[in-house]
Amino acid sequence: MDASTIALIGFVGMFVLIILHVPIGVAMAVVGVGGFAAIAGPGPALTLLATEPASTMSSLDLAVIPLFMLMGGLATAGGLARDIFSSAQALVGHRPGGLAATTIVASAGFGAVCGSGVATTATFGRVALPEMLERGYSKGSAAGSVAAGGTLGIIVPPSSIMVLYAVLAEQSVLKLFSAAIVPAILSVVLYLTAISIVARRNPSAMPRTERLPLRERIRALGKSWGAIALAIVVLGGIYSGVFTVNEAAAVGVVFAFFFALFRGRLNGGTFLHVLSEASVATVMIYVMVFGAMIFSYFVSVTGITGDIIGGIEHLSLPPVAVVFLLVIIYIVLGAIFDEVAAIVVTLPFVLPVILAMGYDAVWWGILNVSLVGIGMLTPPIGINVMLLRSMRTDIPLSVIYGGVTPYILADCARIAVLVLFPAVTLWLPGIM
Repeated sequence: MDASTIALIGFVGMFVLIILHVPIGVAMAVVGVGGFAAIAGPGPALTLLATEPASTMSSLDLAVIPLFMLMGGLATAGGLARDIFSSAQALVGHRPGGLAATTIVASAGFGAVCGSGVATTATFGRVALPEMLERGYSKGSAAGSVAAGGTLGIIVPPSSIMVLYAVLAEQSVLKLFSAAIVPAILSVVLYLTAISIVARRNPSAMPRTERLPLRERIRALGKSWGAIALAIVVLGGIYSGVFTVNEAAAVGVVFAFFFALFRGRLNGGTFLHVLSEASVATVMIYVMVFGAMIFSYFVSVTGITGDIIGGIEHLSLPPVAVVFLLVIIYIVLGAIFDEVAAIVVTLPFVLPVILAMGYDAVWWGILNVSLVGIGMLTPPIGINVMLLRSMRTDIPLSVIYGGVTPYILADCARIAVLVLFPAVTLWLPGIM
């Protein structure tokens, strides 16, 4: 049996294990070790099981993930999400679709101190969703803005999923963060445009709120000083060169800790809960990375990526057509897997194809993360939609999916821009 056939059998076997609810990282590791054993023998395969996790654990870039997880948990405990929402509401709440726009802007702001899409959705499902429903928003419009805003948690830097991609693709974390800034701004602008269109066509679904006097708006903005300061310390420190990414994350953890402590919102029980959540999320990601590294090694040994590249060349499709085909595949995968799994499972096959067509790995990383964000909204699963459904069982899934449809259309426009104009992504890291 040739190596390419073994690789195909391994890929199918991995998906069978995943369907049987074997953890994705474990499934990838089992297939990687088993497949490599079929090619090189059991001894080298068992050695691979030891060396790849060891090299992963020594990665300084990957060490930033638990710090970002902890910073996000402490920021949530300190009430920064509610502060951001209150400030955004004071500034734009009186406009058409103002509270939905508030949710989008606040989600983007919270994403800068959280780095997780699911955590952003869960947070604003508690903070923003009740507020909108109380002010007369339709259930679909309210839930849709929360679910869509949650995707900004992985697009706005710093983002844990971008760090993970950087490690797996051997790219600079700082370049990925820089490349994400313009697409993140584009995401917010397109979401706000979608809200404006929906609000003007159906004002009863997104009623306006009362316009606050200028003094009260300034006072409300001042309440979010903690979130603004944290974002400035972390992002400003990274882009100015004062901190490395790891140092900025560590400083952000300390800042968020003392902010929550001085606010009186951090006791022993809350701190242990934050540590527990951050530890569980970190372990899950690390196990996936271990499995992905082992599986990637197995795939590279089989040489199947060369066969895939050759097959694509025989199709005589232009590179942009191949990219759009991958876009469709990733949107489907994103609806089935969570954001981490959708990337780590496919990267060993897809990244060599992207590089062979002459595209930039940083560009693909931002596009990849953006595609996974769309998948978090699309049926049959859409993890953000399912999360909101579990939080509010009184809102049917069909209603939530109807509410996210305008945002999915906005996302499709954004993806088209990023694919057709790579400079939108690569311009900023190119001048830094």
